Amino acid sequence: MKPVRVTTLLWMLLLVLRLGATRKGSPEEASFYYGTFPLGFSWGVGSSAYQTEGAWDQDGKGPSIWDVFTHSGKGKVLGNETADVACDGYYKVQEDIILLRELHVNHYRFSLSWPRLLPTGVRAEQVNKKGIQFYSDLIDALLSSNITPIVTLHHWDLPQLLQVKYGGWQNVSMANYFRDYANLCFEAFGDRVKHWITFSDPRAMAEKGYETGHHAPGLKLRGTGLYKAAHHIIKAHAQAWHSYNTTWRSKQQGLVGISLNCDWGEPVDISNPKDIAAAERYLQFCLGWFANPIYAGDYPQVMKDYIGRKSAEQGLEMSRLPVFSLQEKSYIKGTSDFLGLGHFTTRYITERKNPSRQGPSYQNDRDLIELVDPNWPALGSKWLYSVPWGFRRLLNFAQTQYGNPPIYVMENGASQKFHCTQLCDEWRIQYLKGYINEMLKAIKDGANIKGYTSWSLLDKFEWEKGYSDRYGFYYVEFNDRNKPRYPKASVQYYKKIIIANGFPNPREVESWYLKALETCSINNQRLAAEPLLSHMQMVTEIVVPTVCSLCVLITAVLLMLLLRRQS
Repeated sequence: MKPVRVTTLLWMLLLVLRLGATRKGSPEEASFYYGTFPLGFSWGVGSSAYQTEGAWDQDGKGPSIWDVFTHSGKGKVLGNETADVACDGYYKVQEDIILLRELHVNHYRFSLSWPRLLPTGVRAEQVNKKGIQFYSDLIDALLSSNITPIVTLHHWDLPQLLQVKYGGWQNVSMANYFRDYANLCFEAFGDRVKHWITFSDPRAMAEKGYETGHHAPGLKLRGTGLYKAAHHIIKAHAQAWHSYNTTWRSKQQGLVGISLNCDWGEPVDISNPKDIAAAERYLQFCLGWFANPIYAGDYPQVMKDYIGRKSAEQGLEMSRLPVFSLQEKSYIKGTSDFLGLGHFTTRYITERKNPSRQGPSYQNDRDLIELVDPNWPALGSKWLYSVPWGFRRLLNFAQTQYGNPPIYVMENGASQKFHCTQLCDEWRIQYLKGYINEMLKAIKDGANIKGYTSWSLLDKFEWEKGYSDRYGFYYVEFNDRNKPRYPKASVQYYKKIIIANGFPNPREVESWYLKALETCSINNQRLAAEPLLSHMQMVTEIVVPTVCSLCVLITAVLLMLLLRRQS
């Protein structure tokens, strides 16, 4: 084991104690803002194909990098879980649309499985007609329920054959294959889909897939792989946008954007210029990494400066951060009709110099450290704390930083709290209330926010966490082969916000909370009764037919014996 650096630990402890003593809250949270959202504001929930569909090898679907990653059995996923069945969403489309109608959402954000549509990843080789039909039927079913589909082209499940043949996102040729895949989707579904997202949270896809190895394809190319992957993802996004713009936009009149996830970074000491610079650097390495090329034509200057300097100190002739040519900068700039934002929590940021001799890495390049306030409410996931005021700040930052683009919040939610009653998620209600209210304040500030997607419709496969973290409005009983869904208390609360289009007045909002919690006991009784119902179903499906078959067999034997005696 490496020796623990006591001085570093003491320094961090002192910072945390200071935070707890001096930063008890935020002025934004001092008063709750009662009011409604603009007319036409769109409310929704989200999901992704790999996390929910299951049917991993059914109806012509090819393997994805996540299929291979989870099937390795090397402890890469908690409990060695897979998403082979997941929520069984492939076979439960109509059932889940009933849940969407129950929530009264205006839109549903879901992703297409690239390997379900193109089993090898290459359009010229094979198109899976059953995959096309599945998503076409899903889109039609949504529209017939008056629910707008918001469709993500790629949510991490790259076709495995593209990884094997080309090294996945390490190879620039991936941009061309993605463009061909995107064109297939525009051609097949664009007459009905008017909101497209090219990539969902590409930062996590690059960092965890090619830097830490915690996600598929599980590569640990420290300080290089993630920057190369991101570079090619940005090019792929631009190609897809240009394809839509030149070929499909005039006929289909849709919008194409990208969804970028980022926590808010707040300086530990707002009077310290170094902490302010570190917090700005945190945001540029997180959000600006992808947004700046799309909105300004190049990587943030601070990324170029820091990675370039560290690379030189490490004896490299060139920066580990790739470079866009002048032609590429011009091609990429402006390739977004809206900005999709995902946000879950906040961090306090302070400067910390990381020696270059520690070796190249994304964390080392940033020269900062992330802290949390011990007073922040902790949620289910270890990294997730409820800090609503950070959401407003991030929305306002994006609005001013990127020239007031239309913003769609594409992911925001909270995972299951430990030791809580499964369906009585009052802590999620508080999270929703706080974060949605801060979004309303950001609109009041002038941010151009068009819609909000709460994450997520169902409990589902949560990547390396398996099924341990539950973000859903609906509880899924994964141990039951039928994967039944049960509404949590937050369903009733979110539905009330949607119907009222905000927070009309204190008395009404308080009544929502009480009514939502009233549903807990009823739903929990239903959930508790499920094992008995499953047992009765098993008796009905297996035991009764078996007994009947035996009775028929015995009757036939007796009849034969009787006939022989008579003859």
